Amino acid sequence: MSVSCHISTNHHTTLPKLVPKQAAETTVDRLEEAISNPGAVKINVKGAFIVENDSSPSEYLPEGDGVYYERKDIRLPHHTSVVSHVAVDIGGSLAKLVYFTRELGALDHGGRLNFINFETHRIDLCIDFIKQLKQDHEKLNGAAPDDLCVVATGGGAYKYYDRLKKALDVGILREDEMECLITGLDFFINEIPNEVFTYSETQPMQFTEAQPDVYPYLLVNIGSGVSMIKVSGPSKFQRVGGTHLGGGTFWGIMSLLTGAQTFDEMLAMTDRGDNSGVDMLVGDIYGMDYNKIGLKSTAIASSFGKVFRLKRVAEQNAEDGVGLTQSDLEDGPRFSHEDMSRSLLNNIGQIAYLQSEQDQVKHIYFGGSFIRGHRQTMNTLSYAIRFWSKGEKQAYFLRHEGYLGAVGAFLLRQPKNWGRRNSLESAAPFKATRESNPE
Repeated sequence: MSVSCHISTNHHTTLPKLVPKQAAETTVDRLEEAISNPGAVKINVKGAFIVENDSSPSEYLPEGDGVYYERKDIRLPHHTSVVSHVAVDIGGSLAKLVYFTRELGALDHGGRLNFINFETHRIDLCIDFIKQLKQDHEKLNGAAPDDLCVVATGGGAYKYYDRLKKALDVGILREDEMECLITGLDFFINEIPNEVFTYSETQPMQFTEAQPDVYPYLLVNIGSGVSMIKVSGPSKFQRVGGTHLGGGTFWGIMSLLTGAQTFDEMLAMTDRGDNSGVDMLVGDIYGMDYNKIGLKSTAIASSFGKVFRLKRVAEQNAEDGVGLTQSDLEDGPRFSHEDMSRSLLNNIGQIAYLQSEQDQVKHIYFGGSFIRGHRQTMNTLSYAIRFWSKGEKQAYFLRHEGYLGAVGAFLLRQPKNWGRRNSLESAAPFKATRESNPE
């Protein structure tokens, strides 16, 4: 099985012997196909698999200080063609980079897709990394004719375009963000084994295979904000909703409340927290389950609802002078940073369920760099979907959830000056969301 990827390389096809009329018709068909899809070569995903727990990060940059290596490359044992581009998805919080490396020492001479991300405020580190990839590409393949180019998507593809262009001195191609997300997700669902999984506390990480009825589905992409996209079929999608309460919200509030410095530090806090320390639960109101409407006593009635109540109690006790130390009088009630972290995770699942109800879809895929394979995040989202849908809907997660856009951009690469002027009118229409490298 293979996936089309547009790469600037020579591709020769031998035509069969045909009678003149057949030959003419076939030649025209092939010409139109070649014009609309020039220089096409395929990324060979036969035998592809995820390299488990790869512990050897790149030698170019040390990990940390805004740099994170994904230790789960995708091995492509049968792909041997030159890949002359890298892809980057630059969001508000993270820049996600995907690139291909050949494994010349391997018996099968294949290669692998590599994944790394940078905090967006360290975009210069990302650019330096791409510079090194460019140098390595030129040493291995020569500077021509397949000079390395960068395919960029996300808001940063526009915000940082001039900086990328000047620093790298390569072609910069920009792809539509939503199209890249869906292209990347479809690739992971259909082509990569052990990529998609379900999650629960009792059955963590249960891998699923591609199903014939995969469409329609809802993608809930959680980055700095949240976008919800209904996918009806290959290349058929529509953004149907979203919320500004996303990963950036969590990061911002936690920075203010806890003083945590990194996103991973904040996620680690949630593992140690108990949201009942700050959230008002159904049991706090009823003293038991509310069985009539199917709510357990542990269900959240009000996020952070106990904070206000306990603050009022402390103020009342302070007025009465009852059982308080001087420190209590000065500082008021204390709340665990870990408990607050846990509470902030519990918002997106219900919104995703409501959107899936409106659009009548049962399969909900959660993507985006916010998740990062964090078990408590996945359990919270999965539980919300099961609870609100009464088990009729299913939440799915991905091993490379933060790289959907970057992988999609990687697969959508178009070579520079790829078609003759006005030669595409009778062929497949050129997508308006793509643009050539502006001079």
